[in-house]
Amino acid sequence: MEGPVETPPWERDLSSHPMVKQRVKRIATQIFNRMVSGEYSFGTRIPAERELADAFAESRTTIRQALDFLETFGAVARRAGSGTFVAYRADPAKRAGTDASGYLNISLIAETISPFEMNVAESILEPEIVRLATIYMSVRDLTKLGQQLTQLEAIVTDAAEFADLEKQFMMTICEGTHNSLIVTMYRIMHEVRRQPQWCANKKRTLTPLRIREAQKALRSLFTALERRDVDTAVECMRLYISSTQEDMIYASP
Repeated sequence: MEGPVETPPWERDLSSHPMVKQRVKRIATQIFNRMVSGEYSFGTRIPAERELADAFAESRTTIRQALDFLETFGAVARRAGSGTFVAYRADPAKRAGTDASGYLNISLIAETISPFEMNVAESILEPEIVRLATIYMSVRDLTKLGQQLTQLEAIVTDAAEFADLEKQFMMTICEGTHNSLIVTMYRIMHEVRRQPQWCANKKRTLTPLRIREAQKALRSLFTALERRDVDTAVECMRLYISSTQEDMIYASP
């Protein structure tokens, strides 16, 4: 793992925490480094205190104090009943998603955006993509989509295959808008999802039960598209996004 590219905020102002033990600062720094590296990315849930205590070979009391310390600097946020979440965000230069040449770098985008940001993008783009597709998809587009759905419905347990086919299914819907700019924008999001760190979380959520539920949801979406029922298609897409995002939240390490 690469070293951090940012100095922990408490090292810039040593006078603000004279009573905090060095052991607590050391653990806080190690956790912060994992945030900087992307191992604990913005918006994801940090492992439980017990897991952190095992990982760092420290007491749960020390871990708790380190998390308290991180919270005072805005690096983490506590949510009652849900756990501790990463509030640290990478610096703006990294988050721009461009390399030295100024071109989009998909790997860099995948490393620096958060699940929350992906959720927002999906919630904005995908229902509107479906809205347009319901109007503009050709008979040939719908035939292709139906064939992909048949393949999806044949899967029972293969999470990796289902995830790949689901991406193809959604891309076919997007291409059905016949809007090249929207298709290009969606391909960027599509490529981010193909990066290993995103694929791993997705596949963890695809249990046989979840696959069956997704198959039913995608069948309902296809039926609405086929009937040119805009409102139903958009609602099907919103419900599908919501259930998928909930799965991803609970699958976060």
